[in-house]
Formats: sequence, structure tokens, C-alpha cells
Amino acid sequence: MGRTGRDPIIRALKAIRWYVGSVMGDNHYQRYVEHRRATHPGEPVMTEREYWKARHDGATVQARCC
Repeated sequence: MGRTGRDPIIRALKAIRWYVGSVMGDNHYQRYVEHRRATHPGEPVMTEREYWKARHDGATVQARCC
């Protein structure tokens, strides 16, 4: 099988990996950081440790504020 034959398989595997990561919460902190920097430039961003602690302590931490 040539490279072009593997491309759809590789794309499908990457999509599955992304989906599972999203469901499991692997990218929640990254989405939070991206949102904060885009909508609140110059304001502090929680560290990853602070983010997960606040999230598990029951504080309201959302990927989006607006």
C-alpha cells in the first residue's frame, strides 16, 4: 500500500484520537487558555494545576466565559 493509501487511515486515526481526548477532557485546559488569551488579552491565566484544582473543587471554570 502506497502513502496515499494510508492517508485516509491516518486521518481517521487522528480524528478518533482527537475525539477520545475531547471526551476524556485532555484538551479542556488548552481550550481554556486559548479562549482566555483571545477574549481577555493581558489578563492572568490560571496554571494547569490551578485550573484542574478549581474544576475539581466545584468552582465554576468554563472554557468560555461569554
